[in-house]
Formats: sequence, C-alpha cells, structure tokens
Amino acid sequence: MKKAILLANGESPTKKNIQYFKTLGYNTLVCADGGANSARKINVVPDFIIGDLDSITDSTLNYFKSKAEVIKISRQNDTDVEKALKYLIKKKYQHVILLGGTGDRLDHSFCNIGIVIKFFSKINISILHKNSFLKAYTGNVNMKAKKGETISLYGIDSLTKITSVGLKYKLKNISLPFGKKESTSNLATSENVNLKIDGGIILVIRDFQTLVKNDLI
Repeated sequence: MKKAILLANGESPTKKNIQYFKTLGYNTLVCADGGANSARKINVVPDFIIGDLDSITDSTLNYFKSKAEVIKISRQNDTDVEKALKYLIKKKYQHVILLGGTGDRLDHSFCNIGIVIKFFSKINISILHKNSFLKAYTGNVNMKAKKGETISLYGIDSLTKITSVGLKYKLKNISLPFGKKESTSNLATSENVNLKIDGGIILVIRDFQTLVKNDLI
C-alpha cells in the first residue's frame, strides 16, 4: 500500500509530525508548490515539488532543485494540492496525509476540506491541523477509540444517513446536513465505535494527540 505526505502552502507542520507519519509508512513527501517553503523551514527534504511554482520562493526552488524532483504543471483549473493529488493517484498511491492544508486563508482551508470529499473515491485523504485530525468515511466503519475521547461528526447533505454504536449521543439513521445539523464534541463510550453510513460521506474529527498516544491511527 503506497502512502504519501502532502505538504501544502498553509500553516507549517512540525518536523516531529512528519517523522511520526513516516513511521506509519508514509515515506513519500510531496510539496504542493509553496509547501516547499515550509519544508525548507523545518529542514525536511521532499521527494517531489509539484505545482505551477508561483508560490515557492526562488531561493527555496534553487535550494531543492538538486535534491527533489520538480514537476511544473501550469494548468489553472486545479489548485496545486489537486495537481499533486492527481500525480499521486496516477502513481497508484492509496493514502495521503495532508499537512499545511489549513491556515490563515479560510478559503484555502475550506477548499482543502472539500478536496477530501472530492477525491474520496480515488484516494484516501486525511488532514492534520494542529491537534485536529480529520478523516472521511462511508459504509460500515469500526473505529478503535479511547473511552471518553471527543469525536465530532459532520455530514454534507440530507441524503447521507448515519447510525452509531459506542457514542454517548447516539445517532439513529439521521442525516447531518452541513449548516443544519452536526454532532460536535460527541464522546466515545467504549473502545470500539461503530458507524453505519449510507448514501454518502461523513467527516470525523478527532484529537490527534489522543490518537498518537493510544496508537489509534
């Protein structure tokens, strides 16, 4: 199973987090254009730099050009993150951790969360933002959990129905349409949380440090 870390041009992650994901088999590091600036800042070397190269600084590009493969894609109907994802899909990667996908630009943050859904059928994308870890699910899901941990769930439309077992605030074949209903700060009541998701995708946000400490990723 091929796994990659995708570093976007948002808030820079820590080197420690990148090293952690590498221990889980995410051995390929891809920078989406200006994400390379963050890579240089935290002293990590990407395998690939992909994008239209309008955000990476000249000094960073020169620094990495002999260390990483630079792939310039000028197509403007895709964001740089999408360009990188399409490359990874073409190379048969199945799992991606998106770092730097959020930050001080709300539009970029919103877009990158949407990309998780947009590419869901082609590649499994998770987003880490500070201490929040976002992942998308559908179908029958069995999640290992820490009893008492906070688990928040968000839907997209009224067609997606979800039933839960192992959450304090039970969900019984209900929808969580965005802007109308959500399950924020729900709590795990056991070490196994089961979700039955029909008709679409549910976004789940959990506490990253809890996941790491209890080996739940």
